[in-house]
Amino acid sequence: MDEYALLIAITNTATLCTGGAVALLSYRAFKRTGSQALRALAIGFGCIVLGAVGGAIAHLYGGNVGLGVAIQSAFTAGGFTILLYSLYAETTTTTTVTIRRSDETERSGD
Repeated sequence: MDEYALLIAITNTATLCTGGAVALLSYRAFKRTGSQALRALAIGFGCIVLGAVGGAIAHLYGGNVGLGVAIQSAFTAGGFTILLYSLYAETTTTTTVTIRRSDETERSGD
């Protein structure tokens, strides 16, 4: 291991925790609203988190920092491409409104 191993582990852990939280919240919002943009947002952040994990695994178990950086960079670039798409995705929302009429045969004042 080199002198940057601890820094790499800390930053990848931070990426995993914060990016994972954003991906999870985006996915939950997608399930609630059905918005394709939110689905793309969740996938994009998931891709970035997956790259951080894959890069860390390559660095720790493969012993190759360059391979870890290449994996992480590729997934980060792909994730940001998906995030960019999510900003331009068409969002159509469907709202259902239920209107209740009061019963006209009711007597008032009795």
